[in-house]
Amino acid sequence: QVQLVESGGGLVQPGGTLTLSCAASGFVSSIKHMGWYRQAAGKERELAATITRIGDITNYADSVKGRFTISRDNAKKKVTLEMNGLKPEDTAVYYCHAMTYVYNNYWGQGTQVTVSS
Repeated sequence: QVQLVESGGGLVQPGGTLTLSCAASGFVSSIKHMGWYRQAAGKERELAATITRIGDITNYADSVKGRFTISRDNAKKKVTLEMNGLKPEDTAVYYCHAMTYVYNNYWGQGTQVTVSS
């Protein structure tokens, strides 16, 4: 089992910066990929960014490329999403995700990000 706890959400003005963190616990050595997904009100959950175990490969949704940066610290059992140039359309609940080597999926409880003036 893997447990994921997000932090860092909040209210920010357009153009602002926010950093989300996800702390992993439990059978952390089983985690292969980690990432961030988001779900806006009335919409389906979508991928924002993912990162491989050693951080050599990252993947971003087109809508966040050049603005968001995902990073991973395996020693600290943490994955971070730095979000710059935030737009109102980035408003959503952001979920941390982990996939293990045997393709089990785990989710955090979510953290709200609101971009508004």
